[in-house]
Amino acid sequence: MTVKSIAGHDLHPGKIIKDHIHVEGTELHIPHVILCGDDTGPVILITAGIHSAEYVGIQATIELSNELSPSELHGTVILIPLANRSGFENRTMSMVYEDGKNLNRVFPGNRSGTTADRLAHVIFDSFICQADAFIDLHSGDGYESLIPYVYYLKESPAAQKAREMAECVNTEYVVPSRCRTGGAYNLASIRGIPSILIERGQLSLYHREEIEADKADVRNILRRLGVLPGDWITYPKTVLREFSDDAPCTGCWYPFIKVGDSFHKGDQLGEIRDYFGNVLFAEKAPSDGVLIHQCSHLNIVEGGPMITYGVPENN
Repeated sequence: MTVKSIAGHDLHPGKIIKDHIHVEGTELHIPHVILCGDDTGPVILITAGIHSAEYVGIQATIELSNELSPSELHGTVILIPLANRSGFENRTMSMVYEDGKNLNRVFPGNRSGTTADRLAHVIFDSFICQADAFIDLHSGDGYESLIPYVYYLKESPAAQKAREMAECVNTEYVVPSRCRTGGAYNLASIRGIPSILIERGQLSLYHREEIEADKADVRNILRRLGVLPGDWITYPKTVLREFSDDAPCTGCWYPFIKVGDSFHKGDQLGEIRDYFGNVLFAEKAPSDGVLIHQCSHLNIVEGGPMITYGVPENN
């Protein structure tokens, strides 16, 4: 019988692996945990810290790596609690410290590229491509507020199974993404690996109830996939089509509504003002929708994230 190997580790029933994999050509080492179930089954990958100041998922993954037991698993669970370790240790938020690139914009990576490219290549090649399903945990960065929601890639070979995974996430909203470049879960889905991205938490805070909610979602999905025993719960969802507006100029940002608020076409959602208080730009809603994500800091940077809103699919 052929023994499956992941990241240089042979997988045997009941085995627990806690190790680092070196990213060739860099000083980076990616921490990972592999839990080999006593019984055979699919390989499930859980990642966090692709954006290194999104702490809810990082802490949830650390705790899951110590709470899940091979004796209860039908299959293998791989956990990467901190994908962008140098960003975490140097507080660069979404960016990889060495080259300033956003890690979740450069997948599947390049083994001959800059640090972020090489890091993405190792994560994609050594872990994502070895998985039968993939859960990526995110939250709001230091300047970002958001409400919990879940993404899956709608037009992909894995769309149906990914949608079933998304229905196991305890959020009100689901976003069938149209983005097919750069992101880890997007490209995994294109490769036929059912994948979702869960957004929960904001402003680089990590509250206990949000950590527990992430952990509960992961366990619920594992039950749905047959990796954990027991029944799973599905949660009704409002399907949103997502739109994002980046800042057209640099200045001071004054949002007029909170994430989770609904709005109507023509409502003013916020203003960018200069340092004398003069209005440089007024953001008005082009349609009815709900605000799911926005910059919540005073400073805003031209070309940077400003607001993301969802339009219910029936609209």
